[in-house]
Amino acid sequence: MLPWLDPDCPVFPDVSNALNEPDGLLAVGGNLLPGTLIDAYRQGIFPWYNDDEPYLWWSPDPRTVLHPRDVHISKSLKKFIRKTAFNLSFDRAFSEVIRECAKPRESGSDTWITRDMISAYEVLHELGHAHSVEVWENDTLVGGLYGLAIGQVFFGESMFSRRDNSSKYAFVVLCRHLSLWQFSLLDCQVRNSHLATLGASTIPRAEFVRQLDTYCSQTPTGANWKVERQWNDLTQ
Repeated sequence: MLPWLDPDCPVFPDVSNALNEPDGLLAVGGNLLPGTLIDAYRQGIFPWYNDDEPYLWWSPDPRTVLHPRDVHISKSLKKFIRKTAFNLSFDRAFSEVIRECAKPRESGSDTWITRDMISAYEVLHELGHAHSVEVWENDTLVGGLYGLAIGQVFFGESMFSRRDNSSKYAFVVLCRHLSLWQFSLLDCQVRNSHLATLGASTIPRAEFVRQLDTYCSQTPTGANWKVERQWNDLTQ
């Protein structure tokens, strides 16, 4: 039986207790307060639920990750970058990005980014823990992503694209900056083909947790989340 977390003072069970199924359901209940969320991410746990469900907490095994310096840029993406004049920014439009990510996909699937989730991550953004990358075509937001930064780890949450390759562009920009800032790990949660083309791979959950224990307590170098530029040198 899954443990129910105290809504006032949730204590997460060890991730080794997660159900033995692909996404690793671990616990139910708790809350989405900033301290709870940060505590969860530091342990390799994240919330994922629908509007009609209680809070559900997950810790997949294996875990999909990427070392920022190892991001893969395909030949076709390099060509696209050279020919495209997108404008880029960090943290200029966090609320817009998370709301775009929350919209149903073209496939018609429902969103897991609920109203409560949006509010919770907006608070994390105001506190300086959650960040966004925006891709602009002139003054129109056409792609982006958001996630949390804890120590030298960036926990990616979701991305969206309104133009071909705009989410990949945002991802590559993020990785280049994380590498410059000495981030050691980018958490991609669950594997998909989109992430695999960008260099993400899987590691055992136990190894992921070990790396979190090391990197979440280390400080990145020179991180500046107020980046705004037109960047076409990503192919170098």
